[in-house]
Amino acid sequence: MTALRLEQISKSFGQFVANDNINLMVEPGSIHAILGENGAGKTTLMKIISGVHQPDKGQIYLDNKLTEITSPNIAIHNGIGMIHQHFMLIPELSVTENIILGTSNNIQLNLKQKAAEINQIASYGLEVPLTAKVKDLPVGTQQRVEILKALYRQARILILDEPTAVLTPSEVKSLFQVLRQLAENNHTILFISHKLNEVMEICDTVTVLRRGKVIATTEVENTTPQELAEMMVGRTVNITPQKTTINLEKKVVLAVENLDVKNDLGISTVRGLSFRLHQGEILGVAGVDGNGQRELADSIAGLREITSGNISLTPPDNQPAKIGYIPEDRQTMGLILSFSLARNLILKAFKLLPFCRYGFLQNKTINHHAENAIQAFDIRTTDAQLPAKFLSGGNQQKIILARELSKNPTLIIAMQPTRGLDIGATESVQECLLAQKEQGAAILYISTELEEVLAMSDRVAVIYNGKFVEILDADDATVERVGYLMSNG
Repeated sequence: MTALRLEQISKSFGQFVANDNINLMVEPGSIHAILGENGAGKTTLMKIISGVHQPDKGQIYLDNKLTEITSPNIAIHNGIGMIHQHFMLIPELSVTENIILGTSNNIQLNLKQKAAEINQIASYGLEVPLTAKVKDLPVGTQQRVEILKALYRQARILILDEPTAVLTPSEVKSLFQVLRQLAENNHTILFISHKLNEVMEICDTVTVLRRGKVIATTEVENTTPQELAEMMVGRTVNITPQKTTINLEKKVVLAVENLDVKNDLGISTVRGLSFRLHQGEILGVAGVDGNGQRELADSIAGLREITSGNISLTPPDNQPAKIGYIPEDRQTMGLILSFSLARNLILKAFKLLPFCRYGFLQNKTINHHAENAIQAFDIRTTDAQLPAKFLSGGNQQKIILARELSKNPTLIIAMQPTRGLDIGATESVQECLLAQKEQGAAILYISTELEEVLAMSDRVAVIYNGKFVEILDADDATVERVGYLMSNG
C-alpha cells in the first residue's frame, strides 16, 4: 500500500505549465525528497497535495483511496500537514496556544489539559517548553513547534519545505533524529531541499523535477549528489566551487577595528568587531541569521552609520577604492522591480557619462550596455527592456552581479549571494565571485549556508552575538567546529 500516489497531475497558470502529467508514489514510513531548480514545479505540486491549489487534471490517492483535496482544511482532515520554510507561528503566544490554535471552539480552554495531550505526542524527540512564548525560543525549537502542531492535527504525511534553511548544524542533527523517529513510526515525509548532502543523509528515495516534469525517481543509495544535480539542471554542473589560491602580495584592502554598529531599533548588534581582509582573498562569515551580519555589511558599504570604531579601505596600487555590494534581499535592496533590466544595470550611474549627457539619458548607450551584460553574465532574456520583476530570482541576482562587478571592484561584500537560488544559478554566482577573486578583489562572503562558506572561503570568521569569536584558516574549519562556535560563541 502506498501512502500517497499521484497520477497524471497537471497544473497551468495561463500559458505556463507548472506541473505536466506528474506521477509519484510515496511509501508509508519513508522520507522522500523532491528536488528541482526554481520553477521546476516543486512548490506548485506541494500546494496541490496540501489543498492550496487544485490540479487541472489528475488524481490523488491516499492509502490507495481516491481523494479530492479541495482546501487546506480538507488536506489536514486527511492527515496532510505542511511545515513551511517561514514558520506560521504567533510569537506572542505560548507554545501550547500556537499548537492548538484553530482546533477548538471552546471559549474557556484548559491549557493544562491541552499541554498534557501535546506531551503524549512529543515522544519523538520533540520536547519543547509548552508554557514558553514562541518569540523566546531558538529557531530549531520553533521548528519543533511547527512539527508538533501538524502532529496534533493527526498528520500522517508531513511536507517539509527547505526545513534546514535557518538551522545550525546541531539543530539539523536534532531535526534528522526527529524525522527518523517519525518515519519509524510510519509517518511519511516529503522533504523539499536544495542541499544535496542532506538529501543523501536523511532520505530514502528522491524524485527529480525539471520544467514541470518528473525526470527520475530513484533510491538514494543508487545515486550521487553529482548525478542528482545534473538531472535537476540538465547539464554538467560543478556542485563544489573550484576555488584557487591567488599568488598575490597579500596587501590589506579592508581593516576593521573595534567596530560597533546599531540596528534599526537602536540596539547594538555589532560589538567590538575587528578583522583584516586581503587582496585576492575570500573571508567567509558563518553564523546564524540575526547575529549582526546585515549591520556589518551595511556599515562597510557605507549604508549604515557606525557607533564607534574604524573602517579603512586601502586599495592596492593607489587606485580609487571601488566597492561592489550584493545585498541580502535582491528584490527590496538590490533592484527596482518596476524598472527595466537595462535601467537596473545603471542604478549607480544614472547621472554619469556615458549614460547621461546634459541631463538626458542616452538610451542607445544604456541598451548597448545592457546587451553586453546579458551576454557576459548569461542573463536569461533577450529583452533589455523587460521589467526586472518578470525575471527569475537567479536572473535578478545576475543583474546585481553585472552591475556591481562590471567596474572590477576592489572590495566585494556578498551578503547571502545565493539565498533562494537553485543549483545552476548558485554555480553561476559563485563562478562570478571566484573570477573576481582571481583578478585580485577582496571578498567578504556572508552566508548562513555553512557548507557554502567553507567551500568558497580562504578563511572563515564565525560571528556570534555581534562578534567574531574565531577566525579559522579554511583547512582548519570543519562543519563540526564552526557549527559549535555558531551555536555557543
